[in-house]
Formats: sequence, C-alpha cells, structure tokens
Amino acid sequence: MIDVLFLLLPDSLILDWAGPAEALRTANGLMRKQGKAPLFSLRFASPRPESTTSVGVQLAGLEALPVALGPHASWVVLVGQTGARIGIDAPDTRALLDWLRPLQLAQGRLELVTICAGAVLAAHAGLLAGRRATTHHHHLDELQSVAPACDVVRNRVFVEDSPVYSSAGVTTGIDLMLHRIGAVCGPALAAQVAQTMVVALRRGPHDPELSPFLSYRHHMHPALHRVQDAVSQSPGTDWSVSAMAAVAHTSPRHLTRLFVEYAQIAPLQYLRRIRLAVAQTALASGDSVTQAAAAAGFSSDTQLRRAWHHFALPGTPSDPGDPLAG
Repeated sequence: MIDVLFLLLPDSLILDWAGPAEALRTANGLMRKQGKAPLFSLRFASPRPESTTSVGVQLAGLEALPVALGPHASWVVLVGQTGARIGIDAPDTRALLDWLRPLQLAQGRLELVTICAGAVLAAHAGLLAGRRATTHHHHLDELQSVAPACDVVRNRVFVEDSPVYSSAGVTTGIDLMLHRIGAVCGPALAAQVAQTMVVALRRGPHDPELSPFLSYRHHMHPALHRVQDAVSQSPGTDWSVSAMAAVAHTSPRHLTRLFVEYAQIAPLQYLRRIRLAVAQTALASGDSVTQAAAAAGFSSDTQLRRAWHHFALPGTPSDPGDPLAG
C-alpha cells in the first residue's frame, strides 16, 4: 500500500490535485477489476479542516497535518495556488512549511511529488537543494530565486530526480502521476488509466520517453484499445492478425487499417514492440536472454535479437545498457 497525501492550502488549484487523484482512483478501480488489491490510499490534509479551492469550491473534512506518517510507503503531493507568486506569510502556509521541513525523503519510502507551483513550496521548505526540478513556467525564476542550489529545468513536462518528482503547470500533474503509476504498477496499467481518462500523454524533446505500452495510445478508437489491452496483458499469446481482429470484432484487413491510421504501426509490429518491452524489463531484472525471450513470447533468442535490431534499441540483449532507452 502507498499512502498518497495531498497537502491542500487555501486557493489550491483544483486541477493540480483533482486530476492526479482521479488517475490514482482509476488505477485502484482497474486493479480491483483484475482481482488485485488496490495499491493507493488517497488522503487529503490541510492545516485547517476546511478550505476553498481556486474556483470557489469549499472543501470540508480535510485531515489535519499528520503528526507522523504511517508504516507504508508514502507520496507527499504539493500543489499550486492562485497568484503570481507563492506567499509564505499566511499562517496556514507557515504551518505547512514547518511540517515539511523535517521530512527525510527516501526512494521507495517517502517520496515528494510537486505539481505546478507546489515546487516553490517545496523549495521554501528546503527540500529541493541539490535536486533537479521544474515548475509552471510563470514560477521558474521564482523557484530558482528561492532555491539557488536547485537545478531548475525549463521546458519540461516533468522531471524525475528520485525521490523527488516535479511537473510543470496544471494538467502536467496527470502526466507525472501516470508516469508514477507505470513505475509501480507497470506500463500496461498506466496505459489503461490513460485510456479511461481520455488523456493524450505529452512529451517534450528532453522528457523521459514513453513506454511502448503507452506510446501507441494517442487515439480514442475503442476497438483498437481492446486489442492493445489484450496484447499488453498477454504478450506471450500466439497472436496473429486474425486473433487480434477477433478481439476487435472486425476483419484482419480492417484491423490493419485501424492500426496504421490510429497507432501508426502495423499489428504484428506492435506485437513485436510490446514483446520487446517485456523482454527489456526481464533483462533489467536479471533474466538471461533465453529467459527474457521466453517471458516475452519470442520463440527463440534469435527472434528477440532480430526485434532488438529492427527497432534500433541501444546495446544488445546480452548487454542492454539502459533498459528504458528506445
């Protein structure tokens, strides 16, 4: 279980936290449908039990800032507020900063997620010194001024410097949370969450590359999503174009047209790319090339090596280097 603690000050930007929270709720629902226990426990805390959001919606029943975090892994989420700059003189803000300062961040145990100008709050609490981070473009200079020892990264959707994860403005919090869901639950589940939320994931030229499970999902065609879900969940199945077409309830020829038009890749090429991603993960976990090929559904080491060469991945299956590259 991961406790996800959203910290909300008055005038918090509602989309900063509501979008990422919905992504986590959706992930929990999909895990239940798959017979798995939900992973994320969503909590909302504030220095006071009631607060007002950026659009005037009143929030009630908010938790007090916890005296201590529980035994589970925790993500602390900081979000932005209205205003050209983040003020720190209000009593609520001072109380939140006092709570943040002693936090001992650690990968896999206590991680920090900042959305929009939430990074500026983290900087005021001293949590970004020596870290790489980004924020909304209106607050980049402010962030650098508050945290001169922070490597402020511009023109990025999000920045990952574990155990600190920061995103740019507003809706990029959804992109970041989907990235975190993919990291802990697997890219196939993150792809399903993105599909359910009808989210087109964005990347700039320097952002982490999308997993193959996500990178061919920039469409809203339900039949094609069904096929992609089926292949992603069972890549080792003996898939043919006809078998995929049966899932989509269409003809093989029409399915091929759908793949090319909406995903910009042919069906069997998509299958090879998904299997290759599975093999990369297996290799990164220490499997041999033979084990990785079998786990991914390749009939032999040679098939895996050919797919690796075809998609121009760096290194070789025997020496893959960074498994997330390519």
